Amino acid sequence: MEILAIANQKGGVGKTTTAVNLAASLAARRKKVLLIDLDPQGNATSGTGLEKRELPLSIADVLLDGIALTDAIYQSPAGFDVVGANRDLSGIDITLMNKSDSHLLLSQAMGSLEGYDYVIIDCAPSLNLLTINAMVATQGVIIPMQCEYYALEGLADLSQTIDRLKELNPKLHIRGVLRTLFDSRNTLANDVSAELEAHFGDLMFATIIPRNVRLAEAPAHGVPVLSYEKGSKGAQAYRKLASEVIKQSQQSPLA
Repeated sequence: MEILAIANQKGGVGKTTTAVNLAASLAARRKKVLLIDLDPQGNATSGTGLEKRELPLSIADVLLDGIALTDAIYQSPAGFDVVGANRDLSGIDITLMNKSDSHLLLSQAMGSLEGYDYVIIDCAPSLNLLTINAMVATQGVIIPMQCEYYALEGLADLSQTIDRLKELNPKLHIRGVLRTLFDSRNTLANDVSAELEAHFGDLMFATIIPRNVRLAEAPAHGVPVLSYEKGSKGAQAYRKLASEVIKQSQQSPLA
């Protein structure tokens, strides 16, 4: 079982889009997938066809009340399992700030999890306690980012955070940097993309997620883009990303 966190403290870079559509694309390849929504906004939950406000149990119940993670798993219409999130997750930093093992809650909850090929964790757009829990529980971090100037600064900050958290999780590493919302007609985007390739080299995913109308429309219908318009450029890109992730797994099981 591989655990992959989708993280970037900058908002609007396609984290949730990547989490939902990578999960759907892996499931389409007959992989058993669990998506854990770790963002109080709950967009990944609603993006898989579940009603976040009506969940009997959510990730908040797991982290705050000690409910078994397996009890909070629901099958989504998108073809994979989901542990959902909603506003109940808001303010968790304050609630748990004096708890000595607060950074271990997710990894402890996942201790009895089995039967999955991939666990995808959708992180909030911040480096808060929830994101730290994801970093401690995961093996590799996939970093979606737009090819713009400020994104480079954010990526440097996140890289430093990952390096610091290796003391808590020696297996933690950057699984790959994913270029998202990419417009090849934009000169700056191409320049930043080239700079990323020069700096990160093999850590860059070959797959590039284009700016695509169907990708933007799919969440409004509560489905991944593969279910909404499987022939779209966005769907094709995420299928290619899933193939790339699977190939990485075959080459190095915990890479």
